[in-house]
Amino acid sequence: MQAFLRRLTLVLLDIFLISLTLYLAFVIKHGPDDLPDFKLVQWITIWAAATVTSIAVNYFTGLYRSLWQYASINELLNVLVSGFITEALFFVTMLLVGYKISYSVHFLVLVLNTVFLGVSRLGYRMLRRISKLGSTVASDFKRVLIIGAGDAGVMVIRELRRHYEMGLDPVALIDDDKLKHGCRIMGVKVHGGREKIIEVVDKLDIDMIIVALPSAPRQIQTEILEICKQTKCKLKILPGVYEIINDRVSVSQLRDVQIEDLLGREPVNLNIEEICGYIQNETVLVTGGGGSIGSELCRQIARFNPRKLLILDIYENNAYDLQQELLMTHPELDHEVIIASVRDRARLEQIFEQYRPSAVFHAAAHKHVPLMEHNPSEAIKNNVFGTLNTAECADKYGVKRFVLISTDKAVNPTNIMGATKRIAEMIIQGMNKHSKTEFVAVRFGNVLGSNGSVIPLFKKQIAEGGPVTVTHPEINRFFMTIPEAVQLVLEAGSMARGGEIFVLDMGKPVKIVDLARDLIRLSGLEPDVDIEIKFTGLRPGEKLYEELLMSEEGLTSTSHSKIFIGKPSDIDINKLRQDLEKLKFVMNGPKEVLMELIKEIVPTYSMPATEAVATLDDNA
Repeated sequence: MQAFLRRLTLVLLDIFLISLTLYLAFVIKHGPDDLPDFKLVQWITIWAAATVTSIAVNYFTGLYRSLWQYASINELLNVLVSGFITEALFFVTMLLVGYKISYSVHFLVLVLNTVFLGVSRLGYRMLRRISKLGSTVASDFKRVLIIGAGDAGVMVIRELRRHYEMGLDPVALIDDDKLKHGCRIMGVKVHGGREKIIEVVDKLDIDMIIVALPSAPRQIQTEILEICKQTKCKLKILPGVYEIINDRVSVSQLRDVQIEDLLGREPVNLNIEEICGYIQNETVLVTGGGGSIGSELCRQIARFNPRKLLILDIYENNAYDLQQELLMTHPELDHEVIIASVRDRARLEQIFEQYRPSAVFHAAAHKHVPLMEHNPSEAIKNNVFGTLNTAECADKYGVKRFVLISTDKAVNPTNIMGATKRIAEMIIQGMNKHSKTEFVAVRFGNVLGSNGSVIPLFKKQIAEGGPVTVTHPEINRFFMTIPEAVQLVLEAGSMARGGEIFVLDMGKPVKIVDLARDLIRLSGLEPDVDIEIKFTGLRPGEKLYEELLMSEEGLTSTSHSKIFIGKPSDIDINKLRQDLEKLKFVMNGPKEVLMELIKEIVPTYSMPATEAVATLDDNA
């Protein structure tokens, strides 16, 4: 109803304007006292011809369907086309009825009608802008610097000016293109390249920086963000060129700069055909499916059209949330949530016998280093015997491919969690030699945003006013985003031939203290001024530096630039099973005996000499 009233208003306005056009055209040509000697019926015919022609042409050129608050060059072109066609048809009509109207009048009708059409439409936009501007107090406007004077930057300026209610005023542009320096784009000056960012921020009292470089390489964006975070400005970013649809940028696409943006990692390129080869039309089981890695595995596996997706987890709340999400995002997906523990061998036997999965992603594990140091038997039950149960069921029930999610902490482990994950790797490497199932492991470091990672903890500490706690000023870790890690896991799974440990390229290690400082700055605060960074000391079993590869494994490349293969270890599965029986026997005994036995199974395991108070959850 509202759209009908809007269009009716425009039609009535156009009737008035074409009438005014005719009157002015004749008056300008002949003067008010010397108009042509037409009879009343002829004047009515002239008016009717012009009016009907104008309304019909305006309709067919879409002038009544456009949203004029978003008027642009396309709408202006439609106005010009409509004006010319209207006059052409009016001219032909007058010839057909035999009315002699001078060429000057026809020319004036063309000009005046086109001008009135444009003014009436664009004038509506101007009135909306003035009304919005009047409703916003000028002193409330935040001064905005836009990085990027290309198409995206121009669209950001246009969007900010359309949405005055946001109180954001674009006052400056930065672009590395020297040809643009000193020019004005939509009235906003390009002050120079990235080297001018800090100077412009100080000189123009900038409150917010918007990075509008959606098609720039991630490394370039990261370098610019590194400069921007030296200011105290609020940072926003236009995420990616794929989010700009039909050459439009929406203010809703602008988001806060996140810590992931500062890693400078390029998107992962997947071999879709290879992944489809072992997932499409197959039954896929994901253990630990409700966790950070497991749930993302489920989301991405759903894209490859499995016959059935089985989500196994002991914790029902996360699994339920994932189930509801998949019902919304992939209504066509046949999936089932199974509440069970990988510790329960009988339950696993029942599940494998009933569903007969062809691919298993084993992500169920305890991963928190400090907690596992104090609860070693639980780490062994879940990470070792949970993996053994799942792997043996996979072998027994003919699973084609078994992918273990491992961790960099399995390399020369200094903690129980890492040692148990190394034993899990040994289990699948040992079983691979005697099974038709292709057993492989994928090893990577910390994932940003996962449950228990440092990022949520730091954000909480910052929100509470600090201090932000870091164990050691030199401690560093490898980091990946969850989607990136999972994409590489799927890709590595497609390369499996059995027995490999795939090692993911995690990029350069990041100092945890630098991560903390970045998060503080991204919150608009100053490290060690607004928020204190407090060093608490290394925890038991914690390394300063993580390793991704044991020295004896070696490393070979694959067809994917971010995936490498560690040389398979020669594991005697029968000897390992005997050792695991001993481990099961002493599992609930004295911790010292337990750790000595783990040392026998994993010779590279270094037992911590001291214990300290755990203050910061680490993420596997």
